[in-house]
Amino acid sequence: MALYLLFESASGYALFHAHGVDEIGQGVDAARASVLELQRFSKAVKLAGFSPFSSAVDALNQCNAISEGIMTDELRSFLELNLPKVKEGKKAKYSVGVMEPKVGSHISEATGIPCQCNEFVQELLRGVRLHFDHFIDQLQPTDLEKAQLGLGHSYSRAKVKFNVNRVDNMVIQAIFLLDTLDKDINSFSMRVREWYSWHFPELVKIVNDNYVYSKIAKFVVNKSDLAEKDIPALADIIGDEDKAKEIVEAAKASMGQDLSPVDLINVQQFAQRVMNLSEYRKNLYEYLVTKMNDIAPNLTSLIGEIVGARLISHAGSLSNLAKCAASTLQILGAEKALFRALKTRGNTPKYGLIFHSSFIGRASTKNKGRIARYLANKCSIASRIDCYSELNTSVFGQKLREQVEERLDFYDKGIAPRKNLDVMKAAINDMTNAVSEDGGEKEKNDTSAKKNKKKKSKAEADGEEMDLDKPAKVAAEEADPENENKKKKKHKLEEPQDQEMAVNGNLEQDETPKKKKKKKKPEASEDVEPRTATEGKKRKKKKSKTENDDV
Repeated sequence: MALYLLFESASGYALFHAHGVDEIGQGVDAARASVLELQRFSKAVKLAGFSPFSSAVDALNQCNAISEGIMTDELRSFLELNLPKVKEGKKAKYSVGVMEPKVGSHISEATGIPCQCNEFVQELLRGVRLHFDHFIDQLQPTDLEKAQLGLGHSYSRAKVKFNVNRVDNMVIQAIFLLDTLDKDINSFSMRVREWYSWHFPELVKIVNDNYVYSKIAKFVVNKSDLAEKDIPALADIIGDEDKAKEIVEAAKASMGQDLSPVDLINVQQFAQRVMNLSEYRKNLYEYLVTKMNDIAPNLTSLIGEIVGARLISHAGSLSNLAKCAASTLQILGAEKALFRALKTRGNTPKYGLIFHSSFIGRASTKNKGRIARYLANKCSIASRIDCYSELNTSVFGQKLREQVEERLDFYDKGIAPRKNLDVMKAAINDMTNAVSEDGGEKEKNDTSAKKNKKKKSKAEADGEEMDLDKPAKVAAEEADPENENKKKKKHKLEEPQDQEMAVNGNLEQDETPKKKKKKKKPEASEDVEPRTATEGKKRKKKKSKTENDDV
C-alpha cells in the first residue's frame, strides 16, 4: 500500500509520496537514522503537490482549523486533486500519514480517505519538516522562516484575544495591592502615633482613627500654637466639636516634650504620606468594586467584592474558579489546615476564604458547616455563570443570595425555602424581561432619532426654499405697485364674503358639506369681478352647475 504524507507548513499545504519506504526500513529506528541524511531521505520521499496560502489571513484560518482538528474546503480540494482517484465501490490502495490524529479522523470521515498517525509517520514528517526548503525549488529558507514567524505571532495573538472589560488579572493584582496597602497603612499609622506621641501624647486617647490622627498631626504640628480659634477647623476634621475642644484643652496641659522645627516638619511630611496612602486605598477599593461588577457580577452580588476577588485570586483566574468543584471552593484558602488534618487524621476544616462572608458569621455554631457547604455550592454556580455567560447581568447572583437567606431562615426558624428549579426559572424570566426592555428602549430611541433627523432635514429644505422665494417675491412687489391695490380690493371683498358664508351656514344645515362648499364659492365670486375672460367663463359654468343641483 502506497503511503502519502500530508505536511502543513507556514507557507501552504504539501503532499509527499513515500515511495522508497523499503529502502529506509519500516522500523522507527531506521527511519530516525535516515531522516538526518538528505540524500538518502530525498530518494525515499518525493513532493507530489504543493498549494501555497493566498494571504496571511488565509494561513491563520487554516492554522486555526488544523489546531482544532477540522478539515477545510481548501485542504479537501487539495487532497482530491493530488491523490490518486479511487473508483466507486472499491477501497483505496494508499493511505495518508498525518501529524494530528483529529485531522486524520475528520478527513477519513468526510472523504473516506484512509489516514494513519503512528511513530513511523511522525518520524517521516519530522524529516519533511527538516528538509522542506530543499523539496521546493523557489522557496528559500529565509522566506520560510519569515512565514513561520509571522504565522506564529498572528496565531498566538488570536489565541490570547480577550474582552478588555473582563480581564480577571486586574482583579488579582488589585486585591493583592489592597492587602499590601492595608498592612502598610497600619504599620505607618502606628509609626506616626508613636513618633508624634513624644510631642503630644494625650492625642492618642482622644482620636482612635488612624487617618483622622494623621490629619490632626499635620494640622496641629506644634501643640503650643493651638488656641480657641482653631476649634472650628479641628471640628471640621474630626466631625465633633466636643472632641475639638478636648484636644485644645489637652494641648494646653500636655506632658509631651518639645520638638525642633526640623523634627516637626518630618512628622508633618510623614503624616501627609500616610494620608495619601489612605486616599489611594479608597480609590483602589472603588476600582476593585467596578472591576468585580464587570467581571463577576453574580459572584459579587452573592458574596461581596472583597471575598469574591480573594477567591478569584487564590484560584488563579475566574475560569479556574469556575472549574473548581463546590467542595474544593469551600476549603479554598485552608490548604494547610486540610493537609495537617489529613496527616494527623483529625477533623478537616469546614471553610476557607468564604468564612469572611457575612452568611457564615450570622449562622449559629452548629450550622456554620452546613451554611458553608451551601454557600460554596451557590458560589460555584455563580462563578460558572459569570465565566461562560455572554450577558453581563447580576440577576442570578441576586436570586442565589435570596436562596442563601432563605436557607439561613430555614436553619433558624424552620421556614421551608423555595426549590432551586423555581428560583432559576424566575431568574431566567427576569433576565429575558430586562433584555427585552433594553431592546425596546433602544428601538424607541433609534426611531425617535430618525424622526427628528427627517423633521430637521424637511425644515431645513423648506427654510431654504422660503429663503430663495422671499427675495424674488419682494422684488416683484416692489416692481409692480398695482399688486398693493389688488390686495386692498381682496381684503374689502373678503368681508362681505364671510358674512354671506355665515348666513348660508345657519340657513342650510341639512345640506352636505360638499354642497356647502360648492355654494360658497359661486356666492363669493358674484361680488368679485373676473380678471380675465377665461376666468369669467369658468365661473359661469360653475354657476350653471350649482343651479342645476339646487333644482
